Amino acid sequence: MISALTYLGKLGIVHRDVKPENLLLDQQLNLKMIDFGLSNMYKPGEKLATACGSPCYAAPELIKGLEYVGQKADLWSAGVVLFTMVCGHLPFEDSNTQSLYQKILNARYKFTCYLSQEI
Repeated sequence: MISALTYLGKLGIVHRDVKPENLLLDQQLNLKMIDFGLSNMYKPGEKLATACGSPCYAAPELIKGLEYVGQKADLWSAGVVLFTMVCGHLPFEDSNTQSLYQKILNARYKFTCYLSQEI
């Protein structure tokens, strides 16, 4: 996933909807990133302003309505995907979108009991 995002970055493309549903494995277990409907092209150093993607995977700067570096927002979403793969649940969940956003902005999440506390 990180290699795919790095490759897209070299092409000047930001995905903007990185989530498990947009990641597939082929018969050789190679990861394929799909659904570029929200993607955009950018120039080095250019910031983006359109907030898009799935709320549970949204980077804090998107939630705040700030301009953002596309690759960094994609990397945040990739981190949420990786957390979910390891723990079996999203780090930030809430049926109320505003409560969800507050959890993301305040980094309120819990590790499951089978992960060590060391960082």
